[in-house]
Amino acid sequence: QSLQALSFFPLSHTGSLLLAVHFYSLPRAAPLIPSTVLGVLLLILSSLLAYAGIRRSLRNASLFLSLCLTISVFWCGYGVVFILGGQGVLNDRDDFRYALVPGLVTFTVALLIVAVVGFLCREVILAMIASAVSLASAHEVAMHYSTTFTSSAVACNYMIVCLVGGYFALGRILYFLTKEKVALPGTDLAKTKTLEQIKSTSGSTNRFVVTGLILNMLSASVSGCRLLGITGKLFLGQVPWLWAAGIYQIGICILSYRAMDVLMATFFGFTSILKFAGGYCLLYPIWQPEEPSFPTPLLVVFSVLFLVLSLFLALKSPVDGLNLLLYVAYCIALSCSPKGFFESGPQGVDVAIFVASALMTLVHLYNEKASAKIPTGKGAVKTLLARSSFVKLREGADLHAPYLGYSKYADAEVLGYACSVLASFAITMTGDPKAPLATVVIPWVVVAGGILKLLSGSVAFARGKTLESSAFILYAVMWIIWGLTRYGGLYGTTRSFHAVVGIIAFMLFNGFIVFCTLFLNIAWFFYSLTFFLIAVSFLLDALHALPAGYDVAATLIFGLVSFYCFLSALFNSIFEGSCLPMGRPIVQLSGVGGGMTKCLHLPARKASSVKRIADILKSGGTCGIPTDTVYVLVAACNRPDAVEKAHQSKRQAQDRPMSLWISSLKQLEPAKHLFTPLLWDFMEAAWPSPISLVVPRGEWVDFLGMKDSAKYVGTPQSVAIRIPDCSVTTHLIDLVGPIVVTSANPTGEADTTHHNQVYAKLGDKVDAVLCDGPSPENIASTVVDCTKIDSGSIGFFRVGIVPKSQVKFILILFLLP
Repeated sequence: QSLQALSFFPLSHTGSLLLAVHFYSLPRAAPLIPSTVLGVLLLILSSLLAYAGIRRSLRNASLFLSLCLTISVFWCGYGVVFILGGQGVLNDRDDFRYALVPGLVTFTVALLIVAVVGFLCREVILAMIASAVSLASAHEVAMHYSTTFTSSAVACNYMIVCLVGGYFALGRILYFLTKEKVALPGTDLAKTKTLEQIKSTSGSTNRFVVTGLILNMLSASVSGCRLLGITGKLFLGQVPWLWAAGIYQIGICILSYRAMDVLMATFFGFTSILKFAGGYCLLYPIWQPEEPSFPTPLLVVFSVLFLVLSLFLALKSPVDGLNLLLYVAYCIALSCSPKGFFESGPQGVDVAIFVASALMTLVHLYNEKASAKIPTGKGAVKTLLARSSFVKLREGADLHAPYLGYSKYADAEVLGYACSVLASFAITMTGDPKAPLATVVIPWVVVAGGILKLLSGSVAFARGKTLESSAFILYAVMWIIWGLTRYGGLYGTTRSFHAVVGIIAFMLFNGFIVFCTLFLNIAWFFYSLTFFLIAVSFLLDALHALPAGYDVAATLIFGLVSFYCFLSALFNSIFEGSCLPMGRPIVQLSGVGGGMTKCLHLPARKASSVKRIADILKSGGTCGIPTDTVYVLVAACNRPDAVEKAHQSKRQAQDRPMSLWISSLKQLEPAKHLFTPLLWDFMEAAWPSPISLVVPRGEWVDFLGMKDSAKYVGTPQSVAIRIPDCSVTTHLIDLVGPIVVTSANPTGEADTTHHNQVYAKLGDKVDAVLCDGPSPENIASTVVDCTKIDSGSIGFFRVGIVPKSQVKFILILFLLP
């Protein structure tokens, strides 16, 4: 934990030292560090700070994370502004001031909040750094508007950061040199680590919300400063702040999915679109003299999406839900303003968003660190719904269980469907071939339909949803390519044969997806089918044969289907049951998904579940169970019919025979005389462990009661046997007796590492599965050939999780003195 903390202080020390040198030398004719060089160095430091903060976030350091990411985005935007100034893009002193001030105002307030919470929660070192950078930003703002304040005051504040960093480094050096006996006040990370680990056990918290709210402050500050007269105009010099906020906001969206917070991740995805759209609008002088106009239907739809999301978020936290209502007002204000961001209505809402985001930042950061909480209404709605018989909130460890395999992310389909709605309604604006960029369409199509849909597809793939991820990624690529082509004026008025061929190729791919969705559910079938309407729109436009009103019809149909999927995904992520179902598969094939309805789902953490699995095995059933490695398919040895059933359901190959598992050597005690003393001692030394020992076949097999089904276990010469190092598995074997084991997948396929994979691969061919989430290991056991152990040699059929050296060490250390 200390390594990431130690990395922060040299980085902040280096950046602060660079800025201190810059501001001390500012009165000179030529500063010591050229603006372009300073900007590049700040960009490098900002990326390293972001990495340090995210790495430390895995250890629940909320204040440290917020400070790291806040300074990182500050120096990112700051650095780009310095680069623009160094390259002559910002022509005069006023331009440079108007470019810098919105960011400086934001981080003055944001870092002041971090400092206040740090002092209240006794994180003095971090609080001093935050307050020093906050004061430096405030002095710099004052310096741009009054000659009374000089650049030396800014430099002094950055020198404070350097001194605090030096103090912390000295404290850590003393701590290590004295072997943890001497620690300067505020430099002992062990106490902080223990406190944070205790707090982290109380429940999962999205520690990235604070940074996301600060990014909302940053984008709102650009328009808010213009309305309040702090800056004289909106222009391209402020784009670095908006796009830095947008890029970081997408990162916060991804990290929020990692924190299993679907609603806030979706919210941050939505706000990132607005940030990119705002920056795009400020670039208009590059291609046209007039300010661009905004598509009204899209913004009305966006306000509806924000409204629905705010209602669902209010179920979790009413205060957060109210905060989202400001974005509903913001989208409505934009839709009522032909020039969008450039008019006073949206700018006034931006001021309200800045204030509300600052207050929410204080609330969230304080509640994460302090034992006494600021009331936010969290749990109030949950208590009310607990009394309802109509709806019930989803809770528990399986709330975000992946569909297939192991995933560290929550489901991103809500964002994917919402982006489909936005992108589809964006194309209702017919572009002018002579001025294709006069209407703001590209951000909604490329960022919403493209970038964020790619994000949704990547998360879906990580969760095992191969078909859904393929569709999202395909649609994202199409929105990006055709959005830029159609609305970016890349081909002018000439329609290209190559564009037509490309669209037809996309349509063929989508046809395959439509066919596959027949086996998924009804909603996805219509979602992929109606996307054909969008593709046809692109095709007709390329042929210059688009009928009037077709885009509107295609948008309404595809948009409404996408909106239903958006609502369904939201309901299913919050409530139990199927309030808005996605429907059943239109075509159901035998063995495909059958186990999801016929196979019992029993949680491994319950003793009653283990007992029920044991009863099923005793009755002649076959079950999938977790182990110390991957999931396996098992049957009781004393049920020959079950052994044969397991062999048939697995389609077991002759060169991959099934093996035997026991819970202790006592189960083989009656046949001990049939094993050589050396082999018996080696089994005692090697087990329990993920080591399977292939031993000579003999009369001892008859003691297990397999009768004729014994031919399916091992080979005529040998049998693999093991005692697993898993308490659930050995307890089950204690209840049932020795079991026959094979991997829980058809022969030739990859090992099964999650209980959902058992359902997907074997379907209704198993009677039950003991569910324990992702496997502790993704590698199978090591298989050791012990048929010639009496001669002092062993071989290896498969090297799995236990290496050869460890097995040979056991043999040498315990058996061959």
